[in-house]
Amino acid sequence: MTESTLYNTLLIGVFAAVPLTVIPLLWQNAPYGRHNTKSTPGPQLPTRLAWVYMESPSVFAFAYFFASGANASETVPRVLALIWLSHYVHRTLVYPFQMRVREGDSMPLAIASSGFVFNTINSFLNASWIGTYGSYDGSWLSDPRFILGAAVFAVGYYVNRNSDSILRSLRAPGETGYKIPHGGLYGLVSSPNYFGELLIWSGWALATWSLAGLSFAAYTAANLVPRALAHHKWYREKFDDYPPERRAVIPYVL
Repeated sequence: MTESTLYNTLLIGVFAAVPLTVIPLLWQNAPYGRHNTKSTPGPQLPTRLAWVYMESPSVFAFAYFFASGANASETVPRVLALIWLSHYVHRTLVYPFQMRVREGDSMPLAIASSGFVFNTINSFLNASWIGTYGSYDGSWLSDPRFILGAAVFAVGYYVNRNSDSILRSLRAPGETGYKIPHGGLYGLVSSPNYFGELLIWSGWALATWSLAGLSFAAYTAANLVPRALAHHKWYREKFDDYPPERRAVIPYVL
């Protein structure tokens, strides 16, 4: 199998995985975070270690596949790689150590490993596109698709980081309970951090104008929208005074 055949096969596989992911998750929550009942068979990893393990391909595999590409020395591919890594270096090497985790918090190894596999495939597809298969001349940086995509990415990046910061501030060191978050977009939705992720990868898909980017945006929605709905339901069941006007993940819509 040639590399281009492998690339196309994996790309089709990610698109095929979208309905196969979203349908089960609408009925059964992925067992990590607040939805981890420790009933998933097999070993568990400490939460911080699981996050680093799961997200690491999005830094290291992405960097390898990109640097191996024929276009890796060109300006626009480098700008796009920097945009990608601006998110994932933080997500992999900073965010896990900022998390306020409770003693004994863990993630099933099976969940972390499935994330590791997906992130490896996803990194290969996106890094290979911008580093090898895509074609971007210098004018792409002034193309409306790039400008709008980069702007949407930046807004999503801010929303995601700000929402995570608000969540961290809810729990003082040593505290273990949950509280209703307020501030930022929490006035509108229960999971603005997920809304930020949706914006980030929608912006990436637009800025790269690629099927690889579109597949990632679609898979992100398939994974995070059901989880946001589950969070929203959980908040409403746990807190009698939960603001009734809040939506789950997309302001005023869902």
